[in-house]
Amino acid sequence: MHVAMIGSGYVGLVSGACFADFGHTVTCVDKDASKIEALNRGEIPIYEPGLDVLVNGNRFAGRLSFTTDFVTAVKDADAVFIAVGTPTRRGDGHADLSYVYAAAEEIAAAMTGYTVIVTKSTVPVGTADEVEAIIKRTAPGADFSVASNPEFLREGAAIDDFKRPDRVVVGVEDERAQELMRALYRPLNLNETPILFTNRRTAELTKYAANAFLAAKITFINEMADICEKTGANVQDVARGIGLDRRIGSKFLHAGPGYGGSCFPKDTLALVRTAQQFNTPTRIIEAVVEVNAARKRRMVEKIEAACDGSVKGKTIAVLGLTFKPETDDMRDAPSLDIVPGLIERGATVQAHDPQGVKEAKHMLPDSVIYCDTPYDAAKDANAVVIITEWNEYRALDIAELSSTMKEKVMVDLRNIYRPEDMENAGFSYTGVGR
Repeated sequence: MHVAMIGSGYVGLVSGACFADFGHTVTCVDKDASKIEALNRGEIPIYEPGLDVLVNGNRFAGRLSFTTDFVTAVKDADAVFIAVGTPTRRGDGHADLSYVYAAAEEIAAAMTGYTVIVTKSTVPVGTADEVEAIIKRTAPGADFSVASNPEFLREGAAIDDFKRPDRVVVGVEDERAQELMRALYRPLNLNETPILFTNRRTAELTKYAANAFLAAKITFINEMADICEKTGANVQDVARGIGLDRRIGSKFLHAGPGYGGSCFPKDTLALVRTAQQFNTPTRIIEAVVEVNAARKRRMVEKIEAACDGSVKGKTIAVLGLTFKPETDDMRDAPSLDIVPGLIERGATVQAHDPQGVKEAKHMLPDSVIYCDTPYDAAKDANAVVIITEWNEYRALDIAELSSTMKEKVMVDLRNIYRPEDMENAGFSYTGVGR
């Protein structure tokens, strides 16, 4: 089957490479000529474990190609996926659908023969209906269907999520589109992957509902962590105690500095705006958005408290800048609130991240000092703060770390270390909810 992927960002590139690995012929399109040139040289513009091997293996096999030529990619495609960005619109919090609608117009002008246009981007309820209307206006005689196929990819584990998903959700309004989408995902039959066919609006809402629910779980356990700190309880034991209940489950019950990334912040806000548009209160999700934003800012106060009430004139080593490990994504990362907050209060910040420095330099204050190793970041520091739980921070040489620091203070916002071990090493240790 011939597939065109409009947009070669995170979702488009991972999805295109995985479809090619299934045996389909895939062309990824992007308006950014420099990105396409880099991909054709075998250079991957984002960090995602295993993606370079997957992309280049299928590129050399002739199943995956990259181009800026929209018409050539679309005209013979059986399915055209719209995988462009839907960032939060400035001013009102709604998802910006301008890229989606522009892609729909271009697809309408380029496609020939029966084509299924699939919204892969995360979009509010009713977007597929508008895509269909745009195509009908632009190409009145076109033979096409519109489907919704939301992605559920975790950054850092996206390839496995695509090839071995919990489920595939496809929103369609006609039998032809359903059969084509079923054929496209047929390779997943071997894994007995559930493929849920719904109407388009249900598929669109399912994506938002999933992310909002997971964001709510994170926010809930973070509030439990605050109670644990006041009462002397241990949030990790609380999380295990409730997570063993199969009705609740253990995932997304890890207390920390708040959620970030490309999905949860914008999707929860977009869902709130959609609910407001339809005059349907979503007080739980509104609270999740507000509590999470406040939590990130409050982490600065937590660090100050660990530093005897003030960070003014002190050097703080920050380990981890990305919103989660195994990605270079800095979007809405807790570090974007914490690091500027520390600097505003007079601290000098020395930071390390295995993959995020390039992006961080565009998003954090110029005064941040970037270091090659965690130990370089800790040199002459009054405190070390762990924001992102990269694997290389899980087994730091504590003796080496402490030997280079001015004061032995650790604020572990991911609860990587055991308090008793750090205290035995001479550290003043602060975790979350313990």
